[in-house]
Amino acid sequence: MQPHILLICGLISFSQSACSKNKQPMKHNKLTPQEAAVIINKGTEYPHTGEYVNTKDSGTYVCKQCDAPLYNSNDKFDSHCGWPSFDDEIKGAVKRVPDADGRRVEIVCANCGGHLGHVFEGENYTAKNTRHCVNSISMKFIPTKQTTMDKAYFASGCFWGTEFYFMKKAGVTETTVGYMGGNVDNPTYKEVCTGSTGHIETTEVIFDTSKTSFEDLVKLYYETHNFEQIGGQGPDIGPQYQSVVFYVNESQKAIVEKYMKILSDKGFKPATLLKPAPVFWAAEDYHQEYYDKKNGTPYCHIYRKLF
Repeated sequence: MQPHILLICGLISFSQSACSKNKQPMKHNKLTPQEAAVIINKGTEYPHTGEYVNTKDSGTYVCKQCDAPLYNSNDKFDSHCGWPSFDDEIKGAVKRVPDADGRRVEIVCANCGGHLGHVFEGENYTAKNTRHCVNSISMKFIPTKQTTMDKAYFASGCFWGTEFYFMKKAGVTETTVGYMGGNVDNPTYKEVCTGSTGHIETTEVIFDTSKTSFEDLVKLYYETHNFEQIGGQGPDIGPQYQSVVFYVNESQKAIVEKYMKILSDKGFKPATLLKPAPVFWAAEDYHQEYYDKKNGTPYCHIYRKLF
């Protein structure tokens, strides 16, 4: 349903607002008659009829006519006036034009001249003491792209082998090997190998939740190492090689616990430790993507189907 429009001013020339005598005409979006009544003919929506009066989502409001960014959502506030209100504009995006009667100040898109509404000051709605009263129909809302990235931390013996499988997993965008859980800041590989720092060789996994899930990663984790071994992994013996998942939230913790129970029900004895994620210290460059650099395969990680 199209919003009602109240015409308050006369027509203005589209060509005059869009281009100058010596410039090529600016490319504009095609407007509906209702949109043109406000944007070109300086009409006004009736209060509380606009699409964005109560919008609180994160994003950017752009000009309906030319797509130029106008306002950020974090500058929007509820003035209870019936129109979207902003206490600031994107720098240089809005032009102020005094009305002919000198009583109000019109605001237009600085890029195309399209009518937006009016600006008021001194009302003390916000600390900026400014209210851009804007017609919804003059704008389009572009929501902030929601991130689909998440991270997880897995330790399953030598981090070369742990990383080898995760970096090949569909949906994983980045892996980094390093150290977690110790009592020394920014430890070296030599220090960790002594077993005295308390660190565990760990792989940080960055993954796209729209393409894979933490649950899928947990399955791969258990299918690529001996999770029953305590104090090492294969021939690598020492506390730095223990099977550990460092969880970043309670949801991850619950998923790991779920699969430890599944494995226990299958007759296995998982020795995986569950710990909240502390600081992750990236290992030296020569450890990163080690097997790809060496064109080799892990010596203590072997895939086996379990789920």
